[in-house]
Amino acid sequence: MERPEPELIRQSWRAVSRNPLEHGTVLFSRLFDLEPDLLPLFQYNCRQFSRPEDCLSSPEFLDHIRKVMLVIDAVVINVEDLSSLEEYLAGLGRKHRAVGVKLSSFSTVGESLLYMLEKCLGPAFTPATRAAWSQLYGAVVQAMSRGWDGE
Repeated sequence: MERPEPELIRQSWRAVSRNPLEHGTVLFSRLFDLEPDLLPLFQYNCRQFSRPEDCLSSPEFLDHIRKVMLVIDAVVINVEDLSSLEEYLAGLGRKHRAVGVKLSSFSTVGESLLYMLEKCLGPAFTPATRAAWSQLYGAVVQAMSRGWDGE
């Protein structure tokens, strides 16, 4: 995996990681705005959500947000050795495939991640920071997409 600019990633993530639930909610709100067809993939206790707001406020989904933010945190911590996470990320890809996520949705997730970072960081979200996160996210998607290999 090619390495993004580690210090830009770490520095920007420090601001976001202070309030992961708030910023993760921004990410998923944007994701559901851009790709509403993803909402039905989130069902808890046989409960289907008809509105993003209902999903975003459910305790089970808030737990999912926490997990996603922990994965991003692990990626940031290992930004200089992303290959150490390849198997884990491929397994995460398999889990996403199993629940019906399409590979094409990862571009929308990437857009939502960048949107969240921009909202959180404001002017500190420079073009260089955007480029570093885009590169990092591309490497993560590359590893996760191995979970779709063999289709």
